[in-house]
Amino acid sequence: MSSTNRTVVVTGIGATTPLGGDAASTWEGLVAGKSGVRPLEQDWAAEQAVRIAAQIAVEPSEVIPRPQARRLDRSAQFALIAAKEAWADAGFTDRAGEDTSVDPDRLGAVIASGIGGVTTLLDQYDVLKEKGVRRVSPHTVPMLMPNGPSANVGLLVGARAGVHTPVSACASGAEAIGYGIEMIRTGRADVVVAGGTEAAIHPLPIAAFGNMMAMSKNNDDPQGASRPYDVARDGFVLGEGAGVVILESAEHAAKRGARVYAEAVGQGISADAHDIVQPEPEGRGISHALQNLLDHSDLNPAEIVHVNAHATSTPAGDIAELKALRKVFGDDADHMAVSATKSMTGHLLGGAGGVESVATVLALYHRIAPPTINIENIDPEAEANADVVRGEARKLPVEGRIAALNDSFGFGGHNVVLAFRTI
Repeated sequence: MSSTNRTVVVTGIGATTPLGGDAASTWEGLVAGKSGVRPLEQDWAAEQAVRIAAQIAVEPSEVIPRPQARRLDRSAQFALIAAKEAWADAGFTDRAGEDTSVDPDRLGAVIASGIGGVTTLLDQYDVLKEKGVRRVSPHTVPMLMPNGPSANVGLLVGARAGVHTPVSACASGAEAIGYGIEMIRTGRADVVVAGGTEAAIHPLPIAAFGNMMAMSKNNDDPQGASRPYDVARDGFVLGEGAGVVILESAEHAAKRGARVYAEAVGQGISADAHDIVQPEPEGRGISHALQNLLDHSDLNPAEIVHVNAHATSTPAGDIAELKALRKVFGDDADHMAVSATKSMTGHLLGGAGGVESVATVLALYHRIAPPTINIENIDPEAEANADVVRGEARKLPVEGRIAALNDSFGFGGHNVVLAFRTI
């Protein structure tokens, strides 16, 4: 079977985040404007300049059997939890090979991570130094591989159409979903489990990001530290978790009578070619990604009423994104309710695009935009370029077909914009 114009829909969602152990509790926290950031209580945190993070709300040990968990990096644990929820939410049962509603040869998995099994790598190196060669876990290599989460999700559902792992820093999760959309659109698969995961709350990444001056050092006010668009924003807060969606061809979903959350309209991709870590200040690369999305889809700018912004709470990045929205959409940007959910979840790096896609889909499904919290004094440039949802959640139009964007950008200049639309 081959096609180039198949409609793709979202039929299942799953998440485990700093706000909750599943998609429902995460969404509830987002709408309520709840912060998942708290002090780090590990012994190693005392000597760090950054002593806060958005840690997972429900530990994997409460969900995954211990023998299985010991063979999985924390990032893979998160991915499995989110994928299991999404798979069941879509109405599938057990492994794909035992579920007659999907052909495993037409089933794919695309789960991304920006850093991969970094905690396994660093922890096992400590074991090697302190306890010797024989004490290093024989599971270390499959645990630290960046494709470990995707491979384990593929094994979980029995995916045989392809298992893939985009690695594009903080754009990875969104790129995975975009890849999944294209797998279905081009006829490679009927169903794809797609999303992103990250587990990098560890002394080395925190020290490195802190020394880059990329992270907030507002240790005295953890819940107020992630503050996109505020004049006093001073960097992102590291988060952890995973978000997964089940993508499906509309025809396949209709045949099995699946509930549909939204249409996955498509993706726009570009690269800044500017700097390894700094965003292009005028948002030119982001503008190209937005225009690429419009040029390769039937999306009408007038349909777009909501944007889940990348907005990490950095001085340069937050504004560049809004400038790009204004440049591409002009006056149409005035009716786009912009939410920066990282103000509540922190920045999940490669997992951000997955979690924020779940949030974007639910925003359309429930027709409500989550707030951006912690804005006490909004940056004048942000206020001039966008309609930022502040204080409390905002209702979206209840009539007609509406669309939303999820923006994700990463070190290296990666830009990915996903578009979803109500059915």
